[in-house]
Amino acid sequence: TFMDLRHLNVAVAAARAGATELMTRRDNMAVFDKGYKDVVTDADYASQKAIREILDLAFPNYAFVGEENGLTEPPSNVRSGNADAPPCWVVDPLDGTVNYVHRLQSFAVSIGLYHAGRMQLGVVLDPVTNELFTALDGQPAYCNGKVIQASGCEEIDRALLACSFPANIRSGDLELERFISVLEHSQSIRRLGSCALNLCYVAAGRLDGYWATNVSPWDSAAGTVITRSAGATITAHDGAALDDWSPKFCVAGSVSLHRTLVDLLSKHR
Repeated sequence: TFMDLRHLNVAVAAARAGATELMTRRDNMAVFDKGYKDVVTDADYASQKAIREILDLAFPNYAFVGEENGLTEPPSNVRSGNADAPPCWVVDPLDGTVNYVHRLQSFAVSIGLYHAGRMQLGVVLDPVTNELFTALDGQPAYCNGKVIQASGCEEIDRALLACSFPANIRSGDLELERFISVLEHSQSIRRLGSCALNLCYVAAGRLDGYWATNVSPWDSAAGTVITRSAGATITAHDGAALDDWSPKFCVAGSVSLHRTLVDLLSKHR
């Protein structure tokens, strides 16, 4: 197959290099405003630079999409899934920046690899716990080398779920209507602040489900491969096929819980 351990090993090495930059700067970072309630730090840039150097050295002809430095759009031939398009790394050098800025746990380095129309590889590293989540498409998902599996939880009233909100949420927003609708039915909902880790926690069976309608491709690229590989069901939030480049998704540990979640989310359009 195209995806092999060499790709995985290089991605892991790159993630570790990014994580080192994050932890080195954690107590002495420079914070900049990116937009309303949206921040970026010098650590985001340093992490992306360290990651890209390792990926480019190993695979010089691959495309690169990252959250920082204006690298946010894939080449058009990559996005259209052309057979001759180069594989494309999709990198979030720091997912969970707000947590990081407040020195709170729950942030991660996320590296995905897109090729032939789908995400094929996922590496997510939590620098605080040193948990490394990995998967190659069609193979098992791992946390620190041990196989992980989604929970299989089927009843929503027993389900622990997570969701992500946009930074500039307002009362009366559709997002809040969806949240309340699911909150009424579920055991509990968490907002942990890192899309990549939420997806990995579904894969590991710690969360039973998760949805987001406002995240970016680099937030979810690696995590979608890891959750799929762990046996979770993931689609667009309305049940349609997931678009890797416009991720509005719902993921759950079982088909029936996924169906319930999609039905609840779809009531509010």
